[in-house]
Amino acid sequence: MEQATILPPVFALAVLTFGIALWMGRLRFLAVRRGDLSPRYYELNRGGKVPDYLAKVSQNYDNLLELPILFYVLTCLLYVSQQVELAQVVMAWLFVGSRYVHSYIHTTTNILKPRMRSFLFGAFVLMAMWLLFMFRVLLA
Repeated sequence: MEQATILPPVFALAVLTFGIALWMGRLRFLAVRRGDLSPRYYELNRGGKVPDYLAKVSQNYDNLLELPILFYVLTCLLYVSQQVELAQVVMAWLFVGSRYVHSYIHTTTNILKPRMRSFLFGAFVLMAMWLLFMFRVLLA
């Protein structure tokens, strides 16, 4: 399999992360302009209550910088070690899809049960990706 096939899911996740970052930045300026938050809050990220509309987008951005780190590391390892295979590419897309679903739920309705399910689905897919990679490397 062509090694570059692992890259489109990586790009798709980066697009989501940058999109949420831009949205969060816009909401931060909006919160200050509306008077919902003092500009001084951002000096140390304390001293005020972040409005809910900003909090859920900010928390989602944080989520996109936590678990996905393991995805980025793994996809780099798959690429440089020439271990990209169809199962890994399919699981990569499943993981990225779960992150899109999670982000959509988190930043809109924020209903906990479906949000948790999408998060856990992606976490289990990522674990499976790591296990497959470890299995292939250790038995090579």
